Amino acid sequence: MSATKFGSSKMLMLVLALATLALAGAGMALYVLMGARSSEAATAAAPEAPPPPIFVRIEPFTVNLPEDNYGPRLLYTGLSLKVADERSRQTLVEHMPQVRSRLLMLFPGRKAAELTAPGGKESLLAEMRAVLQAPFSSTHAAPAIEDVLFTEFIVQ
Repeated sequence: MSATKFGSSKMLMLVLALATLALAGAGMALYVLMGARSSEAATAAAPEAPPPPIFVRIEPFTVNLPEDNYGPRLLYTGLSLKVADERSRQTLVEHMPQVRSRLLMLFPGRKAAELTAPGGKESLLAEMRAVLQAPFSSTHAAPAIEDVLFTEFIVQ
């Protein structure tokens, strides 16, 4: 009888060991599956990164301003345009002489005091944006300009 008792305790230990291994395997599988789902959910829930902004640099230029109490005045300015898409960037690059001409036509009537006054630069930026959003030719659509930014601005 002792041989049977010893054999049944071996059997019991073997069953317990197999049950423990099965539970550990099931727990590990559950952990891996839940981790994969939570990372998928985090990836799906995270918003897609916005595309980087597209800027078009306009080389600085110098413009004569009307004389005032201080004598002849000059404006030295550089600009960058923030555009909505690659098509707009390409249009502006292809028509850069027209871009510069349109901008240069805005400045001659400006007085230095007007440009340096509070709100003077902001109104000038709004006018530049309006002038540059007009189509450059009948074959090209108007560029989508989101912002006009001063990179340099000196009134002397």
